[in-house]
Amino acid sequence: QVQLVESGGGLVQAGGSLRLSCAASGILFSINGMNWYRQAPGKQRELVAAITGGGTTNYPDSVKGRFTISGDNVKNTVYLQMHSLKPEDTAVYYCQTSRDWRTYWGQGTQVTVSL
Repeated sequence: QVQLVESGGGLVQAGGSLRLSCAASGILFSINGMNWYRQAPGKQRELVAAITGGGTTNYPDSVKGRFTISGDNVKNTVYLQMHSLKPEDTAVYYCQTSRDWRTYWGQGTQVTVSL
């Protein structure tokens, strides 16, 4: 059974930093890769970071240079380090992976950036 559990969200002032964690069980991110998405109220869910099983990372321009995705193979956990946070980064953040044409999502963790 695949399970993804996010943690690390919270309230932070603009310009601050947070690190989100996604602990995976039943699936290895080192093989299947992992993505971080976010969804703000009234907006579509958007991809903010991706890491392949081989360790290649990718980011949209909106977060490039501020967000870093990384993984710990021993803990089977993927992290999203976020710096220089802006109010527009406020959203629920989800980790997501897939295997055998099935997609798995975590429950999400709220990130709120205040002025």
